[in-house]
Amino acid sequence: MEALEAKNKERKEFELAELHSLEQKFLSAQQWKMDYRAHEKWEHYLRCDGRPDPTVLQEINTFMSLWREDQNEDIQLVMEKGGQVLNLIEKLHLLLLDTPPNEITEKETVQYQESILELQNLLHQKYNRATEKLLKTAHVHEDSDPGNMQAVIKDKNVTFCIWANLKKKVRLKNHTFSDVQHGFDLPKPLAVSSVAVRILHTHYDHVSPLWLQHQGVPKLEVSDGKELTLDSKDNIEVPEEDEEKSREPNMSAEEEMEEVCSDGRKSNILFEENSNSIADINETEEETEKKSEILDIPSQAQDPLVKEERSEKREAITGESIVDLQQFVPVGGVYHIDALQLPPQVKEIKDWSMVELQDGLESYSYPPEAAEDATCPPLQITLRLPDNVMYFEDPVIARWDAAGQQWRTDGISNITYARQEKSITFEMGAFYTVALFQNAHLNVPYQAWELQPTGTDEALLTVSTSFAVIQIQIKDHQCMLSSVMVEEKDVLSSITGKWTSPVGLRALLKKAGVNIFPGEYSHKYVSMNKKAALAEVRAYQQMALVASAFAFAWSKWNTEAGHEQVVFKVSEHLTADSVKDKDWCLCMFNGQKAQKLKISETSEAFSDELEEGAEFHSTLYHMLKDFASKDAIAKVEAANFLFIDSVYQLLLATRVLTYS
Repeated sequence: MEALEAKNKERKEFELAELHSLEQKFLSAQQWKMDYRAHEKWEHYLRCDGRPDPTVLQEINTFMSLWREDQNEDIQLVMEKGGQVLNLIEKLHLLLLDTPPNEITEKETVQYQESILELQNLLHQKYNRATEKLLKTAHVHEDSDPGNMQAVIKDKNVTFCIWANLKKKVRLKNHTFSDVQHGFDLPKPLAVSSVAVRILHTHYDHVSPLWLQHQGVPKLEVSDGKELTLDSKDNIEVPEEDEEKSREPNMSAEEEMEEVCSDGRKSNILFEENSNSIADINETEEETEKKSEILDIPSQAQDPLVKEERSEKREAITGESIVDLQQFVPVGGVYHIDALQLPPQVKEIKDWSMVELQDGLESYSYPPEAAEDATCPPLQITLRLPDNVMYFEDPVIARWDAAGQQWRTDGISNITYARQEKSITFEMGAFYTVALFQNAHLNVPYQAWELQPTGTDEALLTVSTSFAVIQIQIKDHQCMLSSVMVEEKDVLSSITGKWTSPVGLRALLKKAGVNIFPGEYSHKYVSMNKKAALAEVRAYQQMALVASAFAFAWSKWNTEAGHEQVVFKVSEHLTADSVKDKDWCLCMFNGQKAQKLKISETSEAFSDELEEGAEFHSTLYHMLKDFASKDAIAKVEAANFLFIDSVYQLLLATRVLTYS
């Protein structure tokens, strides 16, 4: 053992130099993405198609000003324009997530976030104006049988369900929108009133981030020094930006730990460990002075690896009825359920259309302010849940409390969830904005995982959870959800088979309710196999570097190896077939030393004894070279840098070595 240790120490500098040469592919990937963003910006400029560049303040302000002045508020046109607005918002979100901190200034970050808020505010105002215009011509949409007005207008982003009480008869107090199966049963006082009911289902969430701001995240500052808030002039709930997406840009501002590398330069690691981990890293700083450089972690992968120290500073959520958005996430969008004053109707006089003007859409107060102390009967709501999301458990339904800037479960009662019919029925004492929530950590920790090469610069990542088996294909700089299997049934076919970036895939899966990406606070809610950040990050980097020719998988011994070591299965794999059990061997790695273990997955007890004939190495790459074929090593050296970067991003996002 002493001889092997001495041999490892002797060749250490040479091995680290070779690894450093391979690691340049990460820098090549970062440079490619920077050039790609610049190219996209230039291509947009050359197209000159009238669509604004959301990063150019003048263009986005002109776009919003022109739409505000546009008096054509036909609901179909508003929805069509709304799709463009949502695309602009998504571009800004992805830009904030996918741009390294050194490529974006703080001023630009504030500008982009401000533009997102203003676009969301304007979009919801336009939805209200379009609703008002539709209600002014309620008689045009009058049903021949009951005589009340009902309309369902929808696209991929939003669904309007609007009902107007024209007949004011008690027997017509309930209604089901047959196209979407949403429905309601009104209390008697509303059934005889001039009221309209709108169920506005936005398939996105622009409300939850208000909670994030309320929890103490620094508020944005606009140029005049005032706090940036949404402007609600329409007495109807105005949305905010999506919490999961808005949280992540802030991750780039986390405190970073600097580690001195072999060439004297410094690079940053962001990680999620406790204070002991930080101390451990600091203790090894001198030891790692001559080790391989740890490259900057891409901004899109930062949030799972932020310091646990910071997360402890945020106060715990108090109150049984308050929904903790660190533990629960909204799935399926947001339902804005409003009671509205029925506006004056358009009157046709000869060739003229006349209507009384009023200042915007007005809400209908229920229960009435005068009856605050009296008991008013509740209203009953039935919602048909979307088919393109997964609810693995009965969802938690909550209402938005604008005053407290939080989601609450009180005020909602008699909840009935029909799993087979995918519908939920409940009662509310007033009209609220509601959403359905699911535990963010249902699929964590994972039961198993496997990363397997399937072709040239192609791989398949399989993550098995308690509820589902998720397969993700990786090819060059893109990835694709291949399948989601639940109880041996392939689900979510609407979002499979679409190539996107690793960042886009994360957003896609979270929105569909299949969250396999541990977050900043996940360690508070689920058990994790805590590992030192140095070992974890370097393992993901070096696994990605050789993923074109080697398969990796979960090992039960990883939990037995201690805090400083990670253990996983590895096998050379140059074909598209599955890896056979006999081909796997076990590797142990601590970020500084890699070794092939003598034990197998079926051994009775864990042992760190070195396999006979094997040697210690400073890198995973050189350990694998001891028993790899020439074809495998050639494939590793020829691997495309974009493919390597994509594998690394997904490993870092799923954190399979600590959450399995």
